Amino acid sequence: MAKRERVMRMSVEQPLWRALTAYRVLTMLYAVGLFATAYGEFVRPWIAVAYYAVLCGWTLATLPRVANAARCTKRFLAADLTIAVAGILLTTVADAHERVQAGGPTLPSIWTAGSVLAFAIKGGWRWAALASSLVAVANLVERGSPARDTVHNVILVCIASVAIGYVVEVARASERTLARALEIEAATRERERLARDIHDSVLQVLAMVQRRGAVIGGEAAELGRMAGEQEVALRTLVSGGLVPVSRVSEDAADGALVRAVDEEPEPDGPVDLRALLAPYAGAMVSLAEPGAPVPLAPAAAREVAAAVGAALDNVRRHAGADARAWILVEDEPDEVIVTVRDDGPGIPEGRLDQAEGEGRLGVALSIRGRLRDLGGSAELISVPGQGTEVELKVPKDVTDTRGKAEQR
Repeated sequence: MAKRERVMRMSVEQPLWRALTAYRVLTMLYAVGLFATAYGEFVRPWIAVAYYAVLCGWTLATLPRVANAARCTKRFLAADLTIAVAGILLTTVADAHERVQAGGPTLPSIWTAGSVLAFAIKGGWRWAALASSLVAVANLVERGSPARDTVHNVILVCIASVAIGYVVEVARASERTLARALEIEAATRERERLARDIHDSVLQVLAMVQRRGAVIGGEAAELGRMAGEQEVALRTLVSGGLVPVSRVSEDAADGALVRAVDEEPEPDGPVDLRALLAPYAGAMVSLAEPGAPVPLAPAAAREVAAAVGAALDNVRRHAGADARAWILVEDEPDEVIVTVRDDGPGIPEGRLDQAEGEGRLGVALSIRGRLRDLGGSAELISVPGQGTEVELKVPKDVTDTRGKAEQR
């Protein structure tokens, strides 16, 4: 069946960059507004005007730079912080000394915090601590003494930036963990799907060759022995290890990225389950079905039919070629129930657990695994000497393991 690539992207960091972009623009307008209201109090207003021209041009021109971590380079961060620190130091030249000593705002005002926050989002709390320390030194130099309000503002910016940087680091680690978990889940699901398909085909053939070779004898016995060895090796391979999925590391600012390969979606519209079960009917298998169609989503109908086929394979393998089997299909309002019953010798108590421990996963994967993936259930009832009954239940509104709903 054709395949398609499914991409899942997760990012809690990207909204922070968008918020920072808006913050820089708003604080730029705020700083310019403060200057406009106090223009007459500046002793050298032309220095402030020149600085604000640079600040506005820089802020607007570098908006794409704060769109994500990849574009926000170290060189840009250094230049951005330089403009903020230069504005703080130029305040003593442009503004009146009395206003500076009274705790008046610096030229960049709270725009400076945006530069420090960019360090925090880009590099975490260590980068934030470095940037906030440089801003703190510039503020102390501008004020001339560690005044209470200056120290308060410096500590506030430092704590906020370090906290945001730490949160970003934790978020990145969480995204990587979640991406790995989704990758393992996808790989496990693919391994189980392959295991079911292999059990329904290759393993059954190898087991038949082994049995027939032992009966015929001679060179056929040796061929049967080799087939038995390969069956054991293949079962071990199927039951252990994970099938790797493709994962590509891309821009960290876009969040964790997981790539998995899925089958193409099934065609729209339900199918009649009776049509898929009809081929199983024969001289030794009786099929009892409703007179009306039994609609199921295509994927669900296919998996139920495959589970029925696996149950009949177990009948032929363990109950013998002369064992009879009956398939009963019941169309309930909310679910479809398919029962497979045989008149074989039954299964001894504890045999299924023993077989699963030996890597023989026919019931665990080919039957129960299929129904579990569909949100249904598979119950096996067996009494030694009285045959075996497998009851398969699948809801008509099927939700698969990927969270997609296939409606009736």
